[in-house]
Amino acid sequence: MKKIILLLGLIFSLVTFGKDYPSKNINLVVPFSAGGGTDAVARKLASIMEKDLGKPVVIINKTGGAGAVGMTFGAKAKKDGYTVTMITREIISLPIMKLSPVTYKDFELVSLVNLDPAVLLVEKDSKYKTFDDLINDAKKNPEKIKFASTAKPNFYVLAIEKEIGVKFNHIPYNGAGEVIPALLGKHADFTLVGPGEAMGQIKSGQFRVLGVMSDNRLESLKDVKTLKEMGYNITSGTWRGIAVPKGTPKEVIDTLNASVKKAVESKDFIDFMNKANYGIKYLSPKEFENFIINDSKTIEKILK
Repeated sequence: MKKIILLLGLIFSLVTFGKDYPSKNINLVVPFSAGGGTDAVARKLASIMEKDLGKPVVIINKTGGAGAVGMTFGAKAKKDGYTVTMITREIISLPIMKLSPVTYKDFELVSLVNLDPAVLLVEKDSKYKTFDDLINDAKKNPEKIKFASTAKPNFYVLAIEKEIGVKFNHIPYNGAGEVIPALLGKHADFTLVGPGEAMGQIKSGQFRVLGVMSDNRLESLKDVKTLKEMGYNITSGTWRGIAVPKGTPKEVIDTLNASVKKAVESKDFIDFMNKANYGIKYLSPKEFENFIINDSKTIEKILK
């Protein structure tokens, strides 16, 4: 009889699990340092979601390994929906390079929230006035020009190296929050980040933009040519999305997805993203999965 009662209790707990979710604080793991684009998008998303969910959504910055430390932590957390992770393109690239023990398959995908092209920046006093100035110098001085990388490997710069046949000296940092001051301090010759991560420095004149890695010019940088306009068939960028550990109950995923979708479509989020020059892109769990599968093919092609 005792075993039957325990079994019924287990069945009941499995059936009801997720029905009262969330009943406590949710931790949102950001795998990069505070101050960068991933951190900024996560904090804004969290501030809106917690109003909808009725529980605090707390940001946890877990840096290291170009995002591997934080994303590994998030993938191995309890499968109860109380630890969610903001995953980035590195969830594809790092495992391919054997630099991370986890892949996107270790997560249940919730939603994509952001998609941005990369912009190439130099400090205002840089000798490089144009993208061609930089490339011509790189051809003459292979692996000498210092590139401040937000992650290692950095697929923005690898796309340039692959297409043009140049090599830079990659200096790794933990996200744009560290790259921006490094470039301001002239510890590197150039960097590649999302436009929103450095728009303040761009508008203040501290940085010069030499090119945009997108198909079309950005509304916020109308005077800056794309690399395609310059004759280089190169596009690249970053994306950010929400995921939970593999095996998290569907009811929890559905609750989180609904909350993320509501947040992404809110005026508060749209105004913030537009003002900060971050691109908005919502995808459902299945759409997000297909997006990652296609992006994996792009990255594998670059690595070959």
